[in-house]
Amino acid sequence: MIATLLIGLREGLEAALVVGILLAYANRLGRRDAVVKIWWGVAAAIVCSLVVGAILTFGAYGLSFTAQEMIGGLLSLLAVVLVTWMVFWMLRMAHGLSDDLRDQLDRAMLGAGWGIAFVGFVSVAREGVETALFIWATTRASEVSPLLGFVSAVSGIVVAVLLSWAMYRGLIRIDLVRFFRWSGVLLLVFAAGIAAYGVHDLQEAGFLPGPFMAAPEHAGPFVASWFGDAAWAFQIPHIIPPDSVFGVLLSGTVGFAAEMTKLEVLVWALYLVVVLPLFIRASRAGARAPRSTVRKEVH
Repeated sequence: MIATLLIGLREGLEAALVVGILLAYANRLGRRDAVVKIWWGVAAAIVCSLVVGAILTFGAYGLSFTAQEMIGGLLSLLAVVLVTWMVFWMLRMAHGLSDDLRDQLDRAMLGAGWGIAFVGFVSVAREGVETALFIWATTRASEVSPLLGFVSAVSGIVVAVLLSWAMYRGLIRIDLVRFFRWSGVLLLVFAAGIAAYGVHDLQEAGFLPGPFMAAPEHAGPFVASWFGDAAWAFQIPHIIPPDSVFGVLLSGTVGFAAEMTKLEVLVWALYLVVVLPLFIRASRAGARAPRSTVRKEVH
């Protein structure tokens, strides 16, 4: 629930900032028709996100266990890719988001202007679909009820909307670059756990070597160590019960499970060792850049 609350807060804040910039620019140009079309695009994006969430939640019912695990594993890895791309993209765009959106609006206002609705739709749908996919993957990995995950994410989105409104009204000031930097670090840690869980699903489906498959005939000691009982890195449910508060907290935050395979641990560690330093380095480089135009636009 911590992970889904954070993804709802972060993605909601990104979407709210984007919509705020679009509306502010359209109002500045005196294009009330553009404002209405932007809201049409936002409404369509919300519906699209809810549909994607419903398909992810209920679409796999009726499939075989192998098919469910295969789809779950692949979608979990897709969620990791999208979230990783999102945190790097927002870090890179933080200093030029306003100019980029204004350029898109200028082009979209040509002709009948319905391209404006498309700009609003794409800007919000991107965040919404990422949110739906990440919530679905997170609730699967932590075994949290999808309903609780949804409620937690919606709570984060509501907080994000209130924060955006308060910033727009000048009631509070938030260092958005710092917020996106530290929330990005947390989301990457969450994403590492989802990557490990996605690998576990693919192992259960028989797509990757693991404890649920027998080693190939004539396999050497190294290859055989990735199959059967030898594939487990550790099994300690008697020390950290998976359904205990501590076990659930570890599973929902850093992706730790009481039973993990060698491949899960390897993927989890490689992701953090490779991606997290790259993000921190990019974040430090961005901190030396000029103040964010996003923050200027909001204030």
